[in-house]
Parts: sequence; C-alpha cells; structure tokens
Amino acid sequence: MNAQEIIRSIEAEQLKSNLPDIYVGDTVKVGVKIKEGDKYRVQPYEGVVIARRNGGINETITVRRVFQGVGVERVFLLHSPRIDSIKVIRRGKVRRAKLYYLRDRVGKATRIKQRFDRPL
Repeated sequence: MNAQEIIRSIEAEQLKSNLPDIYVGDTVKVGVKIKEGDKYRVQPYEGVVIARRNGGINETITVRRVFQGVGVERVFLLHSPRIDSIKVIRRGKVRRAKLYYLRDRVGKATRIKQRFDRPL
C-alpha cells in the first residue's frame, strides 16, 4: 500500500454517515460541542448556509446569522468531532452556488424563498 491509499483509508474511517443533505440556501441548526471546564455541552447555532466547500473529509459549510444587528458567519467542518448534530430547518430556493451577496443586504432583503420540492 502506498501513502495515498493509507491516507484514504484513515479518512474513510473518520467520515460521518448520518449527515443530512445540505444545500446552499438552507436554514440549518448546527449543534456544536463546547467545552466548559471538564464538561461538554451542545450549543445550537442556527443560520443560512451561504457556501459549501470541497468534499470528503475536508468538506465545510459557512453558516450566516444576524445576532444583535451584527452579521456573524461561522465555518463548520462537517466531519469534525466538535459537530454534534446538523438539522435542516427549511429549504431555500436559490440560483447561486455561493450567497456572499447576503453580506451586503439588511433586514427583509436577506429573506430567501422556501423550496418545497426537497424533503427536510
């Protein structure tokens, strides 16, 4: 076995199999494990997926939400052990692969139409 096959086999063990289908424009709730002292708790982070990147073990999603009038974006590594759960709240109807234009919008202009042809 060469080095690339060994790396692929190790990565295959780390891949999560229980992830839902996530598309750009979806509103998701990500459960993030937070360490406080010696205990862990799960903190939900809800927002709109504005970007997806790569595939395989390095796959990431960028989730944007507005908190106290300030836009906050977090990048989540999907197969990370820090991610406890991902739940799709609603499907969005978009025509772009990246929704970076939402950064310039404020208030009701950031709304995304709901899509009903994909199951939750």
